[in-house]
Amino acid sequence: MELAAVLVIPVLASGFSLSPLGRRFAAPFTLIADVLIFLIAADVAVRTARTGRINALGDWLTCDALGALVLALVALVAMTAALFSWGYIRIRSAHSGRSKEQNYYVLYNLFVLSLLAVPILANVALMWVAVELTTLLSAFLVGFEDTPEALEAAWKYVVLTTLGAVLALLGFLILYWGSRVAGYEPFTWAGLVVAAPRMPAALLWPAFLLILVGFGTKVGLVPMHTWLPDAHSQAPASICALLSGVETTTVLYVILRLFPVVGGMPTLDARPWFIGFGLLSVAIATLLLIYVQDFKRMFAFSTVEHMGIILVAAGLGGAEAHLGAAYQITGHAIAKSFCFFAAGSVAMRFGTQEIASVRGLVRFAPLSALALTGGAFAIAGAPPFAVFVSEFLIIKAGIASGQYLTTAVLASFVVIAFCAIMYHVNRMAFGAPAGGQGLSALPLSCKVTLLVAAIPLVVIGIYVPAALQDLLRAAASAMGG
Repeated sequence: MELAAVLVIPVLASGFSLSPLGRRFAAPFTLIADVLIFLIAADVAVRTARTGRINALGDWLTCDALGALVLALVALVAMTAALFSWGYIRIRSAHSGRSKEQNYYVLYNLFVLSLLAVPILANVALMWVAVELTTLLSAFLVGFEDTPEALEAAWKYVVLTTLGAVLALLGFLILYWGSRVAGYEPFTWAGLVVAAPRMPAALLWPAFLLILVGFGTKVGLVPMHTWLPDAHSQAPASICALLSGVETTTVLYVILRLFPVVGGMPTLDARPWFIGFGLLSVAIATLLLIYVQDFKRMFAFSTVEHMGIILVAAGLGGAEAHLGAAYQITGHAIAKSFCFFAAGSVAMRFGTQEIASVRGLVRFAPLSALALTGGAFAIAGAPPFAVFVSEFLIIKAGIASGQYLTTAVLASFVVIAFCAIMYHVNRMAFGAPAGGQGLSALPLSCKVTLLVAAIPLVVIGIYVPAALQDLLRAAASAMGG
């Protein structure tokens, strides 16, 4: 019943936050709920890596290794984001002149619920509903500041991703039609893999393309990425950690589920589409990283790059490339959420998100400087962090499979993106102080979050526990590797 508990706990936390007691205790109760969810998700991940799959509620809920990996990452980021929110949202709410903490935690818990539901819902149609709920619930959080820029970003986010969801829905309807033509009733991922060899190519192929483009909008794949930097620059840092660290990954998980389905039909090949969209996203994101002027937008463009890298890894095929994709998913979620916590602390300290306005960070805020610099190294792919390991595995797999041009292009843009990120962060951390020390001190909860979130960031790059290794290999196998 662990899978059911994962869904029940955030509902209870949201209900408590809405009650009169939630006015004072919503933050600690939300943190306690997310700690419990993380412990349950970690147990599910360990058990799934050992047994292969866990089912609950008469097979309405299910979780294999790939789903368990995403579930655990969502739970981890939700827990650290809840801790960061405790002091951060209180200050942001006071700064706006209106107390909105209670509403924040009601929506926060429901948003976490929708993210947790995606990797464990067995029915593919219900999974689409959960993906769409992630948009509807997080849109209010993107516009939390109630500024014209935040509201514009929220509307842009809703309109573009909802249009993409409509395309994806049409794809799933065609996929359901194909499964019925094939004579297979359960509309689940496992059922679709079984039914795929008997599906008409005229149905499976357009379904794949519609879902890839539709949910690619939500993931932030180029050219459907335009909402992502706006939303990430305006949303609270704690919500950015969820949006960038795990929401994009959660929806990408759905796209990756299509790979073994399409692979079940010998006449269809999804790999060129994965590689094409992946390389395009990496290339455009890298170019945008060079000219970016807002450090939260910088990390948003880095998300577009990372989603592209994962797609390229899936397209390269093979066990090692898919293992690299699983590592990249893990490293991205941990490092990117940490980067947004660091970015939020810098924005609080200096009262701005403009790169040019932040100088001498080491002098004014050494903890924020260390966090921002370390996070930048981690997300850009410097050793010994997990992203370096994943990108090394992907490039190695590409060379071993003889796909030299794809690998060379990917490696070149990865190096350029690394240089662009470090150039901007170096100026912020070590540039000549520009005067002014910011508007407020960093709350204790934010400082603790930076320390807590740094633990998996550092440890996983140096030492991967055996249980996590087993989970990553099993997740790679679920992708078809």
